[in-house]
Amino acid sequence: MDVINKTQVKDFVLSGLTDNGKLAPFLFILFLHIYMVTILGNIGMMAIIYSSTTLHTPMYFFLSYLSLVDSFFSSVITPKIMHDLISVNKSISFSGCALQFYFFAALASTESLLLSNMAYDRYAAICHPLHYVSIMTKKKCLSLVFLAISIGFLQSSVQTSCVFSLEFCRSNLIDHFYCHTPLLLRLSCSDTFSCDMITVFFIGACGFYSLVIILVSYMLIISSILRIKSAEGRQKAFSTCSSHLICICIFFGTGMSTYLRSPSRDFEKLDKVSSVLCSVVTPMLNPLIYSLRNQEVKRIIMRAVHNLTDVLKT
Repeated sequence: MDVINKTQVKDFVLSGLTDNGKLAPFLFILFLHIYMVTILGNIGMMAIIYSSTTLHTPMYFFLSYLSLVDSFFSSVITPKIMHDLISVNKSISFSGCALQFYFFAALASTESLLLSNMAYDRYAAICHPLHYVSIMTKKKCLSLVFLAISIGFLQSSVQTSCVFSLEFCRSNLIDHFYCHTPLLLRLSCSDTFSCDMITVFFIGACGFYSLVIILVSYMLIISSILRIKSAEGRQKAFSTCSSHLICICIFFGTGMSTYLRSPSRDFEKLDKVSSVLCSVVTPMLNPLIYSLRNQEVKRIIMRAVHNLTDVLKT
């Protein structure tokens, strides 16, 4: 409460995705469909993993938590985007902005760490197949998930406390569709140097740590795959990693295009597009990629559809 009392700005106004009134209804319908596919896809993936004993393995254990994070990650941003597309009032309260910022930063970091956990799991499965069960124990998998969530929410707490302890006595217009860190810092009339450093440190540390784990794991995986003599064996080994690699490229590619830019550069339409890809589209694509490229998941889905069809016929 002390933070809010010190702050002259009581709420922020988001510019949103577009000012074009004719385009807004189309975008609303588009984002509504994306959001529905995201929620249904991720919940469906969790339900499939939970209900099928053949999928009770470390890889799918991590995937179920990735789907859970993606469901919440999309829910932090997408409903507000849809609301602002059909509403004249695009404001967000100071506390609402802080909550959105907190969960966005926490879930984004958690997702990057989960992706690195999944890379380590693939390394253990391909490079040490005989010891895989003893390496990736249930206790170890739970510890890795707990560590990812703890680090994600802890670093977000520090970032949120820093940013929202600043005084905002200038313009309250955020030229974006969500409470984005660099734009919030520009609006502050306080000295933002320490917050800038904290933000750079945590985003850089989580991103760097995740990428190092992923790159080292896949260097060892590729080295191990190349030593497999049969082409069929190499293809089978690589197919278990392809879905994960695609998800990594999409998540880190869109994330880096959003954050790795000059702080003095104005945010333009391209910035909003990359942010949409990172925060809205990526959570939708992850379950689709795993379901479409994974034969075992596809078999379970087809069996479920077939059983449902039989029930409806009777």
